Amino acid sequence: MCNPATRILIVDDEPSLLKMVGVYLERLGYAVVTAGSTADAWAEVEAAPHAFALAVLDATMSGVPMEDLAARILAADPRVCVIAASGYPVDIATLQAAAPGRVIFLHKPFTPEMLGSVVRRMIATQEEDL
Repeated sequence: MCNPATRILIVDDEPSLLKMVGVYLERLGYAVVTAGSTADAWAEVEAAPHAFALAVLDATMSGVPMEDLAARILAADPRVCVIAASGYPVDIATLQAAAPGRVIFLHKPFTPEMLGSVVRRMIATQEEDL
């Protein structure tokens, strides 16, 4: 079981996927905040810049490009980890270079178990660095 204070921001413009991912991560014991747009996501981060351990970002949303949102989230808190999720190839090399070990790509569709495994691994890595 994870630290109950571990909060995860999930950002996706597909409501059913947003809900499914949120419910699954809550069942694993994480505190989840969901956002259906990049603007809503950034508002959550601005309101509490150090509140999140991890952000799961849909890489192909409209609005602010995922790379820009991720860079802003990473700049707001040097401890946060980012999972960029997409069914399409996404170049996250710049983000990975800026935040070594804290950015990973997860190809959609993924199973809840795959997501859980990646989340646990990223959170464990983050906790080792503290």
